[in-house]
Amino acid sequence: MRVYVPLTLLGLAEAHKAGELGPAPLRAYAVTPGLREWYVSDDLEELEYAALGRAATASLRLLAAEGDAPRKRVVVAVDVDDKAVTAVPGADEAALGQVSLAAAVRLSVAAAVHVDADDALEDVRAAAAALDAADAGDDDAQSTVDGAEDHELLWFGVQEIPGLLK
Repeated sequence: MRVYVPLTLLGLAEAHKAGELGPAPLRAYAVTPGLREWYVSDDLEELEYAALGRAATASLRLLAAEGDAPRKRVVVAVDVDDKAVTAVPGADEAALGQVSLAAAVRLSVAAAVHVDADDALEDVRAAAAALDAADAGDDDAQSTVDGAEDHELLWFGVQEIPGLLK
């Protein structure tokens, strides 16, 4: 099963130094039955893209909490055994696709790293600052958050992580 682990560049640097994503339990996003029902699609590629989007939103939340982190969303895609994944129950939309990994995952086995391009920095910075207001129902703040989601994350191989951290 492909899972998408939300991080920040600071979190990616820590994972790179440690050689693993962890410690467990590790929050990630994947194609779960709830996500399938919400997205209403049978196309696995579309569903995985939706899971990646959920992880990108979680990365934005991490950025909002880490005031000193560079303003780029980071998501690491990893293939894990289905038995290593537990769906996180939740009645709200924020929990859709959320899973928990029972063990740390070696970073070397990651399929890809997805990171914002430099042209997304201002929109991501604004979105991170607007999250609390958007959560409280402010439509203008939600529009700002949506502006970050308009930016596609770029794809990088694991061997490119040192260059991303410069």
